[in-house]
Amino acid sequence: MLDHIGAPKAHIVGLSMGGFATLHFGIRHPARALSLCIGGCGYGAELDKRETFRAEADVIAATIRKEGMPAFAERYAYGPTRVQYENKDPRGHAEFKRMLAEHSAVGSANTQQGVQKERPSLYTLVDEMKRINVPTLIITGDEDWPCLQPGILMKQSIPSAALAVMPNCGHAINIEEPDEYNRIVGEFLSQVESGRWPRRDPRALSASITGMKD
Repeated sequence: MLDHIGAPKAHIVGLSMGGFATLHFGIRHPARALSLCIGGCGYGAELDKRETFRAEADVIAATIRKEGMPAFAERYAYGPTRVQYENKDPRGHAEFKRMLAEHSAVGSANTQQGVQKERPSLYTLVDEMKRINVPTLIITGDEDWPCLQPGILMKQSIPSAALAVMPNCGHAINIEEPDEYNRIVGEFLSQVESGRWPRRDPRALSASITGMKD
């Protein structure tokens, strides 16, 4: 896309699967990124939850193929990281569910089994993440349970990364709390554009808790 529009670089921003794609953009094409904003990234990453996540991807694909998108949307929209959106904005959540039900059943089922289920764990990408020097913001909701520990992992691994955690938020942070999400991302982009985004001081990473060990 950047080649098509003739842009040498861009700020890359993504949420959920888009967040995963943004991370991979930073790993594979760092010279083309002005910055990376990785939102809601980490589903299925934790090694002790890999098989549970893979099994649920199969369940989702089978449900879509057997019952169709409306039936799937009726269940998926009330998952443990989506109910926060419903509680805050029932009308917006209903619109989200309606739009989800209109997605292609074939495409959605294939995405679950061919992309979600098979993508590598973030815990296998630590060496690659350590080589990212592009200004990076990791942003997640504090009730987006599958993304909390992976968010900390990315913060620890990417030397140029900051971690923002939005309070009382689930997975759909950009539509659940759009003002706060845009404020955080906007401030990040402003710091990058003005050359004020820092790289982590290596002294901040230490085996010592206080810096006072013998």
